[in-house]
Amino acid sequence: MERSAGAVIFREEPFGAAQGKGSRTLFLLLHYPTRSSKSKKAHWDFPKGHIEKGEEEIDTVKREVKEETGLNDINIIDGFKERIKYYFTAEERTIFKTVIFYLAETKTKNVKISKEHIGFKWLPYKEALKQLTFQKPKDILRKVDNALKQNPPATA
Repeated sequence: MERSAGAVIFREEPFGAAQGKGSRTLFLLLHYPTRSSKSKKAHWDFPKGHIEKGEEEIDTVKREVKEETGLNDINIIDGFKERIKYYFTAEERTIFKTVIFYLAETKTKNVKISKEHIGFKWLPYKEALKQLTFQKPKDILRKVDNALKQNPPATA
């Protein structure tokens, strides 16, 4: 069994500022390489990683986000916490994994990915939904979109 924690990271990007049009919300997706012979393709997902012994979930999120993206200014949004569960195969073993996702905002556009990844994208909601590879992260993003519609982020 494995336990991980991660974040759906978003930022507000101004557009049409001269016309006073406001901003749009962009989501950070990471491109993960192929990891096993059974998985024939790379995939897109949110930053996440293993919860270390004695570590709190929020601490894991902050550590993993910094390690995987270089972002160190994330603000965890209160009230959003979603768990997914799934099985995967690694080294001929089936592993049950749970991942707890939080919602986090950043003001930083520049991302410096770790060696664990092969790329990243900042995408608006509909494009991010299409880019995500697996159904469970798509479900998380839908919940995030609903949460942000109910409580929109404050614009600077």
